[in-house]
Amino acid sequence: MELGDSGLTLAVNAVMSAAGFLVCFNIIPKFKDMFIKANLFGIDMSKRSKEKVPESMGVICGAVFLIIMFLFIPVPFYKHLAENQTGKFPHHEYIEYLAALLSICCMIFLGFADDVLNLKWRHKLLLPTMASLPLLTVYFVNFNSTTIIVPKPFRILLGYDVDLGVLYYVYMGMLAVFCTNAINILSGVNGLEVGQSWIICVSVLIHNFVELTGDQHQAHVFSIYFLMPFLGVCSALLYYNWYPSQVFVGDTFCYFAGMTFAVVAILAHFSKTMMLFFIPQVFNFVYSIPQLFRFVPCPRHRLPRYNPETDKVGMSYSKFKTDDLKPLGKLCLFVFRLFRLVDVKESTGEDGNYTEVNNFTLNNFLLKLFGPLHERTLVIIILSIQTVCSILAFIIRYHIARLFYH
Repeated sequence: MELGDSGLTLAVNAVMSAAGFLVCFNIIPKFKDMFIKANLFGIDMSKRSKEKVPESMGVICGAVFLIIMFLFIPVPFYKHLAENQTGKFPHHEYIEYLAALLSICCMIFLGFADDVLNLKWRHKLLLPTMASLPLLTVYFVNFNSTTIIVPKPFRILLGYDVDLGVLYYVYMGMLAVFCTNAINILSGVNGLEVGQSWIICVSVLIHNFVELTGDQHQAHVFSIYFLMPFLGVCSALLYYNWYPSQVFVGDTFCYFAGMTFAVVAILAHFSKTMMLFFIPQVFNFVYSIPQLFRFVPCPRHRLPRYNPETDKVGMSYSKFKTDDLKPLGKLCLFVFRLFRLVDVKESTGEDGNYTEVNNFTLNNFLLKLFGPLHERTLVIIILSIQTVCSILAFIIRYHIARLFYH
C-alpha cells in the first residue's frame, strides 16, 4: 500500500473516529436510566451524595468502536476490490485486521460478563489469555518471528540476536494479560481508568505518526487504524467519567482498552515500546504484588477512604491478625516498611495482635506521600505522572535505546 493510499485511508479513519466521538457523546446520557433499571449501577463511595451511578458504560464505547471498525473494513482494501485484483489481495493484512477485532470483541464481551457476574481473579487472568489466541495464531501464520536483538552489553555472552521460540509467544500472551489487568487495578477515583488510557493512546499515536516514514510504515498505519477510533470513543467517555463522575466505566472498558493496546503492540511489532508507556501501571503492579498474590490480605475494594467532613480521600487500610500473616507476607511487609513504602499500624485486641497496612496501590502510595487530597486533585496528580512517564518513554525509545541497539 502506497503512502498516498495510506494518507487517504487515515483521513477516512479520522473522520469516522470523530463521528464515533459524537455518537458516544450523545448516546451515553440516553443509556444511563436503562442501565440503572437493569441494576447495573454503583454508589460513588467518595461522594457525600449516594445517588445511583450507571456502571459498565464501557460497553457502549466498545460497541461504537466495533461498529466503526466494521464499517471501516472495506476502506484500506478499496483499491484491490475496485480493480478486482484477487490475485494481489493482501490476505495477510485482512486476516490481521479481523483477528485483532475478534480479540477485542472477545474482551468486551468478557469484560461485560465480569461486570454482571462478578468473576473471580483467576478468571481475569485466564480470559485475556484465551482472547489473545487469535492474535498469536495470526502472528504465527503471518510472521512467526521469535528472534530478538540483544542489547550491546550482553552480546559478548549471547551474540547479536537470540531466538526465543515458544517463549516469545508466552511473552505476548502475558503482555495481553498484563495490559488488560494493569488498567483495571490502577483505578478507584473518577476519570482514572479512562484518563490513563487516553494518555497512553495519544502517546502511542504520536509514536506511530513519527514512525510512518520508517521501515515499518504499514505496521504503524495498522496501529493508527485502531487507535484513532479508540481515542474518539475514549474522549467521550472521559467527559462523563471525569470528576464528578456521571457514569462508571466498569471492567468492560478496562479489558477493552487493554486488549486494544495489546493488539496493536503485538501485530504492529512494538511491544517493548508499548511497555514504556505503561511505566505507572508497571510500578502499580509491582507495588500491588503482595496483595494480588495474597501474601498480604487483600480486601475486595482498595479504593482510597473518603472523609465526608473534609471532602477528601486518604489511605485505605487492610486489617488482619498479625499471627495470620504467612512468612512470605511478613517478608514483604518487612521490605516495604524498610523502604518506607507503606504505612503500618499495630494494635492489640481481646483475641490477639492486629496489623493494619495501607492497601498496595499507587493511589494509596501517593496519599501516603502527600496526605489526604481531594479526589480530583489525586487523579490530576496520577495523570500528570502518566504524562511525564510518556515523555520519559519517548526519551528512552529515541535516545537512550540507541546506546544499546545501534
